[in-house]
Amino acid sequence: MRTHSNWITRAETRADIPAVRAINLAAFETLLEADLVDALRADSSWIDGLSTVSADGDGRPVGHALLTRCHIGDTPALCLAPVAVLPEYQKTGAGSAAVRAALRAAKDLGERYVTVLGHPAYYPRFGFTRASAHGIGLSIEVPDEAMMALALDEAHPLPSGTVRYAAPFGI
Repeated sequence: MRTHSNWITRAETRADIPAVRAINLAAFETLLEADLVDALRADSSWIDGLSTVSADGDGRPVGHALLTRCHIGDTPALCLAPVAVLPEYQKTGAGSAAVRAALRAAKDLGERYVTVLGHPAYYPRFGFTRASAHGIGLSIEVPDEAMMALALDEAHPLPSGTVRYAAPFGI
């Protein structure tokens, strides 16, 4: 297993698009996530600067995190999905570095809220908490502990409502 403590993180560039697709293809069992990223790139929910990569010492992307526009009720928010890391770099911090970079970039853009549907043991390290505790839900059935939300600015607590994802998510 490779370890790395100082990942290079940056916004995805046009040149990274094939590497980002390769990361998602390698990290997941189906084409769904890689195809989702491509569809989101062409969707109005895409926000430049919020697709981040973590790169190795040679600058080669090995991890990816994507934030796109969603809504909690009528309130603009972001959706964190997917997060992917090349298998040989999983459990090295590459994914965490990409997520932290994406969250920083979102906060710098003045974004306030982020939702994630993911592993309940992984995302709390970034400050995500159970969405239902804030009155946030989905229109589909998911395990309650898997739907989480984060306020990027303590001065603006999470709103309540049903999360509406961008059309490419199909939810």
